[in-house]
Amino acid sequence: MILQYTIPQKIKELIALSENERIYYAVPFDIGSEGEWLKGSYLVVTTARVIVLKEGTVGEVYSIGDCTAAKANPRVGGGLLTLTHKGVEKIVVHYSAKHLSRYAYIARGINILISGRFEEVESREYEKTCPVCGCAIPGTKNCPKCSKEGGFFRSFTKMAKPYKKDFFGIFILMILAAVTTLLNPELQKYLINDVLKGDGGMKKALVFLALMFSLSVGIVIVNILKSNASAKLGAKISADLRSKLFRKYQELPISFINDRRPGELLNRITGDTMYIRMFMEDVFCNLFAVLFIFIWDVIFMMVLNIRLSLITFLFIPLAVFLTMAFRKTVNRIFRLQFRKNDDVSSDLQDVISGMRVVKTYGKEKTEAERFKVLSADYARIQRRNETFWACFSPLLQLIMGLGVLAVVLFGGKDVLAGEMSPGELYQFITYTSLLFQYISWMNRLPLQLAQLSACLDRVNDILDQDVQEQDENAVEDMRIKGEITFEHATFGYKSYQPILEDINVTVKPGEMIGIVGASGAGKSTLINLLMGLYEVDDGRLLVDGRDAKTIGKNCYHSQIGVVLQETFLFSGTILENIRFSKPDATYEEVIRAAKMANAHDFISETPNGYNTYVGEKGYSLSGGERQRIAIARAILTDPRLLILDEATASLDTESEYMIQKALARLTDGKTTFAIAHRLSTLKNADRIMVIDRHHIAEIGSHEELLAKKGIYYRLQMAQSS
Repeated sequence: MILQYTIPQKIKELIALSENERIYYAVPFDIGSEGEWLKGSYLVVTTARVIVLKEGTVGEVYSIGDCTAAKANPRVGGGLLTLTHKGVEKIVVHYSAKHLSRYAYIARGINILISGRFEEVESREYEKTCPVCGCAIPGTKNCPKCSKEGGFFRSFTKMAKPYKKDFFGIFILMILAAVTTLLNPELQKYLINDVLKGDGGMKKALVFLALMFSLSVGIVIVNILKSNASAKLGAKISADLRSKLFRKYQELPISFINDRRPGELLNRITGDTMYIRMFMEDVFCNLFAVLFIFIWDVIFMMVLNIRLSLITFLFIPLAVFLTMAFRKTVNRIFRLQFRKNDDVSSDLQDVISGMRVVKTYGKEKTEAERFKVLSADYARIQRRNETFWACFSPLLQLIMGLGVLAVVLFGGKDVLAGEMSPGELYQFITYTSLLFQYISWMNRLPLQLAQLSACLDRVNDILDQDVQEQDENAVEDMRIKGEITFEHATFGYKSYQPILEDINVTVKPGEMIGIVGASGAGKSTLINLLMGLYEVDDGRLLVDGRDAKTIGKNCYHSQIGVVLQETFLFSGTILENIRFSKPDATYEEVIRAAKMANAHDFISETPNGYNTYVGEKGYSLSGGERQRIAIARAILTDPRLLILDEATASLDTESEYMIQKALARLTDGKTTFAIAHRLSTLKNADRIMVIDRHHIAEIGSHEELLAKKGIYYRLQMAQSS
């Protein structure tokens, strides 16, 4: 039994379940038929009925047996659930936007019930639960509440955990630096009291000076070792995080990458990891040394003179109060600065990538002005942040300067009164200066921690994303024969807006399937599922009778060949681009693939042959040449499944002829799915699939579909005319 919400006992009694009737779904809806807000209203789906409970009262009841379809219709600010009941489409409930995904899921579940596949409903899962607190989560490893517990400390310890030995070594060096720093004022006290004032003689003075010199040299050596170790650790952490982020980008679903701006993703790998390195080098290397010195400094001051210590400490709460009062402001302004930096980087990335379009339309000045506005906005925020800190920091220094002045004033009176020796006063002033020096350092710490926290949050936002776990029993050595089956498959890029619904088709090994339909019907979505870029939301995709999810990704993708309309070539040589699908291919294998793709002749005519550099996206080559290199790349792996997406569109006649000959060799004996708007290119397909309104509307051979005089016939007539 699947309950999305706990139903009050009173409502269960209102439903009055029959002996064999069970509840599958029970979800709230919150908008009435007149647009009013509702409370305590539920849609309940059982094995036999769809029941509307409006504010504790049973409303409409629909028998599953009388329904033929259910649909969740997204609207602005919410959506509608409709049922086709006894041939009439009826609006069942209205709901707000927060329920869009849930009702899309419910609609698919009702359709499964209508078709009689009750066991599929029982096996469906909707809400994942957080392993920490058990609450529902939208797609991350822990819920938003748990992921923020511990805040910065949790994020930092998570980052530092693999480097415990390195951190321990730096910690020891920081303690040594602190001890040597605290010993110097003690030696200075004895130098003044016992040597200078007590007339200890030159020999004793030289001993003290030698000790002080040795301590100073020791401090320098320890600080060098500490800084060097911190720099190495920072570089190591930064490099490891960059590798983890890049690897995570490869593992994340394509939908996640498409929903983010390129500049933002780039900044997380480069900018955020760079700041983490800088923090380790410039801040962390002194952090515990400062804290250690601060604590012992306070203890020594209290031992020397409690009254002077209390006078000094009066200025500390004021400094701390100012720091804490502006802590949230500091966090907010620097997070805003990071977001604006993402905007600038993303716009720059877009313009550089689309420079051909910009120059074609003569929009250089327009884009320059737009970038200038973004850059100026970013500079304004930077300037405001630095102005804030430039005013805030001197104010703190003024407070601490007043503290030192107070020590000199009251301590000087104690010396004149004989209650304190000059050496003790000098020692106390030194400790006070150290105290305020490190308080000043720590006052800058919230800014640095805010920046580090923002970077860690952005890095962990990527690293904590869920990755589709591969079945631990997934096969890695399967030789695909080529039988493809879509079994009640439903998919949408947004869960509440399906692009393909209830797709059922079986393709035999070696069969060529043409895919046609209007733009937006779901043709490219179908091949995206075949390429493994997405997984079906409901139903199954079977390869040779095995669920595609149970086939290892490397095994599956190594046996797929893809030729798309927009051919992408990497910056590099022709040889590297062809070898991309099979990096260990021999030179002879590459040449054989190029010859089969009708690419060898034009490659041989280039100055450097297969070592010719093609430039970014391969724009130094013609469209037909790029397409033939893509075909050679596909041929190289000898794929069992072949996907062609408008492979000959927008090409001249000669290039199309050459590519058609290459494709004929490539498709021989392989299960092929080919999308084409020019229907003439699909005449030789074994079957043609017509997708319309998210469903398979027609399927059959070219002659069979023409004879039906349906959608395919009308498309053919439109193109012929």
